[in-house]
Amino acid sequence: MKKKSGVGVIGTGKFLPTRVLTNSDLEKMVDTSDEWIITRTGIKERRIAGEGIATAFMGSEAAKKALEKANLSAVDIDLIITATITPDMQFPSTACLIQSRLGASKAVAFDISAACSGYIFAMAVAYEFIKSGLYRNALIIGAEKMSSITDWNDRNTCVLFGDGAGASVLSKVDRGGILSVYMGSDGRNAPMLEVPGGGSLRPSTHETIDEKLHYVKMSGQELFKEAVRLMAEAGNKALALSGLRCSDISLVIPHQANVRILWAVAKKMNLPREKVYLNIDRYGNMSAASTAVALAEAQEEGRIKKGDIIILDAFGAGLTWGAIVMEW
Repeated sequence: MKKKSGVGVIGTGKFLPTRVLTNSDLEKMVDTSDEWIITRTGIKERRIAGEGIATAFMGSEAAKKALEKANLSAVDIDLIITATITPDMQFPSTACLIQSRLGASKAVAFDISAACSGYIFAMAVAYEFIKSGLYRNALIIGAEKMSSITDWNDRNTCVLFGDGAGASVLSKVDRGGILSVYMGSDGRNAPMLEVPGGGSLRPSTHETIDEKLHYVKMSGQELFKEAVRLMAEAGNKALALSGLRCSDISLVIPHQANVRILWAVAKKMNLPREKVYLNIDRYGNMSAASTAVALAEAQEEGRIKKGDIIILDAFGAGLTWGAIVMEW
């Protein structure tokens, strides 16, 4: 039997910067090639936010579209959770900056830092708050300016990332909604993917800047294996919790990390490729924004219909991972 939660997504939105950075552009910046990037990642281009455009702006623009589709105004929102690892500043939270931009004067607002899994974690938290009756309408946002922490001289990482934001409104629904949630973390493998500089351990100094410690550092090969294993595990465990099987799934909307990872996850879950939603070719890896944008696009494109069973599945730094099964 499927669990009836009564909490679901009632509106989605996205924002992508207008500037497009293609693989051909990157060929002029580092020792790489369009063929190499596509073969290993599936990425053809990504969006880059210009100077002065930061995470809170992108997140608020995505949120406005989600609110419009949900037929709600900003003052109807009780809770704002922003998932990001590229906040506008150390504090206040990006969620508070978005709250101000929207005029969501009645909302509690805070950030979540779970890297690429952030949007899943934010949705899980909002789901519990609404289910408990504490709040009615929640706005969850995945927003990232990954270009601000990318070393554009590092050929192994600069080809991967892009900027953007996605948002969803969660509220009580008459039928369906979120059926199950599964999340996990393993801090022992934190060094596999990190930005080591800028925190209290290594505050910003001339030395940390010279050593480029404020940029993403990644152990790609090890991370690839963990991503495949843990995304498949998350998807399967969330399915088991919902009482459903792989054959019940209409669409998987995964974090857009790397197309080879996604195909490997699909194989482990016994899912045909046509049931895996992809937009990585156009946007690259937008960390917490990836799954949020993909959900908004899948809805826009008519890939999700009322009554469909979908899975959101993500893996990120921390290490963190999680999956949510919902009936649309």
